[in-house]
Amino acid sequence: MTQTTARIKKAGKHFEILVNMEDALKFKKGEIGSIEAEGDIIFRDVRKAERAPSSDLNEAFGTTETNKIVQEIVKKGEILVTQKQRNAEQEKRYNQIVDFLAVNSIDSRTGKPHPSERIKNALEQAHVNIKNVPVENQINEIIQEISKILPIRLEMKSVKITIPAMHTGKAYGVVAQYKKEESWLDDGSLRVVVSVPSGIVMDFYDKLNSITHGSALTEEIKE
Repeated sequence: MTQTTARIKKAGKHFEILVNMEDALKFKKGEIGSIEAEGDIIFRDVRKAERAPSSDLNEAFGTTETNKIVQEIVKKGEILVTQKQRNAEQEKRYNQIVDFLAVNSIDSRTGKPHPSERIKNALEQAHVNIKNVPVENQINEIIQEISKILPIRLEMKSVKITIPAMHTGKAYGVVAQYKKEESWLDDGSLRVVVSVPSGIVMDFYDKLNSITHGSALTEEIKE
């Protein structure tokens, strides 16, 4: 296990904790539900072993409850990672992009899938900057870049969705990036038609159902 520092600046003051680096990165991405600090200590300066006084914690976080403060520092603050870890994360994200495109994209001329090596070559030739964000948040931009090198398009599914009025605020952020059509109904419900890459349809449904508690109505549209 690799230990590192997570830190944040709030109310004009610095706060630091010691955490397991792998767990902290997973927690920040939402892959695990809890995180602990070494010794349950909130520091003003880790290197000097200088603890943050309770008054500072109350002022900045509104609480002295260590668990809540630790979660906020990891979620909203900065996790110090080694260059080795950065490289590993970058390679992992790169491989996720290649795998996703190999499964979900096709040659726009022939309708056949592209081999992984061809996709890698296109990524390199197009000098694509792969970001440390989820695949679905950057895949459209990546497709635009490599389509200058490679005839490529994603296999998409069109879905009609009706979202009850009480959930439209939070759910809009989930559907917005895939939205093709939008209409507001008299009862305040939102009806949209989205176009989602086939490979992430189930993840899309999971997010939508989580926010709407399963109350959104969905219907796949056959092209």
